Amino acid sequence: MVSTPASAQPRSATHDVTNQPPPLAPYDAAEDPALLEGLRREGAGWAEEDVRRLGRRAGSAEAQEWGELANRYEPRLRTHDRYGNRVDEVEFHPAWHHLMRVAVGAGLAGAPWGDERPGAHVARTAGGLVWGHTEAGHGCPTSMTYAAVPALRAQPDLAEVYEPLLTGREYDPVLRVPSQKPALLAGMGMTEKQGGSDVRTNATAAAPTAEPGVYTLHGHKWFTSAPMCDVFLVLAQAPGGLSCFLVPRVLPDGSRNTFRIQRLKDKLGNRSNASSEPEFEETVAWRVGPEGRGVKTIIEMVNCTRLDCVMSSATLMRKTLVEAGHHVRHRSAFGARLLDQPLMRNVLADLALESEAATTLTLRLAGAADRAVRGDAGEQAFRRIATAVGKYWVTKRGPAFTAEALECLGGNGYVEESGMPRHYREAPLLSIWEGSGNVNALDVLRALGREPGTADALFAELALARGADARLDTAVGRLKDRLTGTDQAGARRLVESMALALQASLLVRHAPAAVADAFCASRLGGDWGHSFGTLPDGTGLDAILERALPDAD
Repeated sequence: MVSTPASAQPRSATHDVTNQPPPLAPYDAAEDPALLEGLRREGAGWAEEDVRRLGRRAGSAEAQEWGELANRYEPRLRTHDRYGNRVDEVEFHPAWHHLMRVAVGAGLAGAPWGDERPGAHVARTAGGLVWGHTEAGHGCPTSMTYAAVPALRAQPDLAEVYEPLLTGREYDPVLRVPSQKPALLAGMGMTEKQGGSDVRTNATAAAPTAEPGVYTLHGHKWFTSAPMCDVFLVLAQAPGGLSCFLVPRVLPDGSRNTFRIQRLKDKLGNRSNASSEPEFEETVAWRVGPEGRGVKTIIEMVNCTRLDCVMSSATLMRKTLVEAGHHVRHRSAFGARLLDQPLMRNVLADLALESEAATTLTLRLAGAADRAVRGDAGEQAFRRIATAVGKYWVTKRGPAFTAEALECLGGNGYVEESGMPRHYREAPLLSIWEGSGNVNALDVLRALGREPGTADALFAELALARGADARLDTAVGRLKDRLTGTDQAGARRLVESMALALQASLLVRHAPAAVADAFCASRLGGDWGHSFGTLPDGTGLDAILERALPDAD
């Protein structure tokens, strides 16, 4: 047999893989000075080691894979069992359960309400800012569980039974009698087809039974996420008006409550999380708070979930900034690393400013929430207006930010395997969930008109930075002038001015000079373009990047 010369043998590869970044994971999602400094500043420095440990786990290859798998293999609705019995269950990939188990165990659900340490709510928010680097969908049930506790307190007898379970740290995904489980997850059913955010148009009817406080519901809900939660807070029309009710999936006798899931939504993003359309027919429910006070009862839940929208947007910004920084550090073009090219450094530094401002504001809001629940009236007033302001602005910045971070990867960022398309699809949700931009802007106007103390609280916060930056002082002066005479059509502009002044004041007080100066020059001083990467000449790009991305050298 004649052998073929080596030079004549076909090559098995047509190219070598070069000039591509290595995998990012493992990395430390908590390696963020703005986050760690804010954690300490807002009274939860005692949780730093736990947050760092969670950040390392979030950035592990295993946890990153969980996030990818939970979105690749989406939840499936199973309406009936093999025998034909109606079960209305949603099946999730095991990765979803892994993510949930860690999140609940780390106290990212209702745990802070059972923790008497000052800063417990700040610690939870910081944990969300790092664990959210895995994926966003499973943050929905943990957020709703966190938010359900203060609303449930409107009915002390129910809170006595359910609050210890909602604050538990053990994840149990099996539907069972709530009192027989180590911990519970809560959801909410508010919106309906005909009204959306206008929940006063709800048509679901609540009929009282012979048992005091117990009703039966008849109707539908249009967007009820995480339908495998154990209990739900639901709005329905009782004889005395729109009211809030607690609806368990399993009744005390072990039978299934009527909770017919018509379908799961085919959503743009957030695809790991099941969002459903449940139908109620003779569904047993317990009233929470007085009849006719449903919106007032559940509004505290909304305030908590709005904070989580800000947190999730800030998390998404930080995650995509880390991804973009990793790529440009290892990718070269036109004879130089992308990271070493001045225009790319301008883009990254601009993104870093936006990310730090979002993270710093998030933790300030969490600090206000923590101190408000402990009886600080001034912080309660500040929280009332600043959470709505932050919800409007930070979630609005998310989609543009994520698109710019994706673009740093070029065509590679447009490929699903990079993970960036998933982040990009996620970004718009956070502006829509818990009230769209218009709803939050109008809520700010409502607070200013009905609760004058909220404006005083906001300007008291801004006054803490008075005299530190002339551009900020000018912006605050303009803001005071705008407060008088702003109508509905100007609400967005007013809230944007509030948000930028608030972020700038926090950075002036707490961030390095290079960060604060660049933010004030661009966001307040007008020396900025209409897209990221347009910071003015003389900006301390190196200092900004070294802080945000320590390896960006």
